Amino acid sequence: MKHYGISQWVDFARGLVSEAVGGEMRDHLDEGCSECRELADFCQKLQDVSSLAASHPVPDGVVRSAKAIFPAHAQPRRKRSFAVPYQLIYDSFLLPATVGLRDTWQVGWQALYRAGDCSLDLRIEPEPSSRHAALIGQVSNHIVPQNDMEGLPVCLKSGKLVLAETRSNRFGEFQVEYEQQGRLNLCVYLENRSKRIEVPLKRIASNRGVAAESLRLTTEVRFKE
Repeated sequence: MKHYGISQWVDFARGLVSEAVGGEMRDHLDEGCSECRELADFCQKLQDVSSLAASHPVPDGVVRSAKAIFPAHAQPRRKRSFAVPYQLIYDSFLLPATVGLRDTWQVGWQALYRAGDCSLDLRIEPEPSSRHAALIGQVSNHIVPQNDMEGLPVCLKSGKLVLAETRSNRFGEFQVEYEQQGRLNLCVYLENRSKRIEVPLKRIASNRGVAAESLRLTTEVRFKE
């Protein structure tokens, strides 16, 4: 009696075999082969579970959190990217205190950078009493606003280790959730990765007792190759 292997029963369960072969396999099961019946039932159950799982897409927030928890090493690139010099235009922590108020406290931090023809608008929102934070940003061309900024690679790195990565949407917007730590750099790649905007990030405190000085981003211009 001819028996069929598990790969054939997998194709049978997925409907990938021809009608002639499928008929022969069904006849073989009708003949009472217990060994093949066990394989066929297993493959059919596996197919049913896989189809059910595929019908429930994973929420974007869960995907971002998983990427932040399990960092991946930066993939080697075929060519080096040139770091575009940047200038800090706006920093919410550098604003003067409101007249008449002894103390103020900001939840989160916002900044605007200029790098060549591009503007990079960033906001960090820390989770209360936690090391986790959300980085929300938008990159645009302030010289030619109609330039397409969709699909730009964006990654958050600690040294050479990529902690989180995503791509910009059709408005140039992006969002990354991550666990805060020291020596973080945000990279936005332009022109097929030939250029990049790279700005250093510092840990943003979520508790009131931390001095505002520790919440600032460094403002020096750095050239990296």
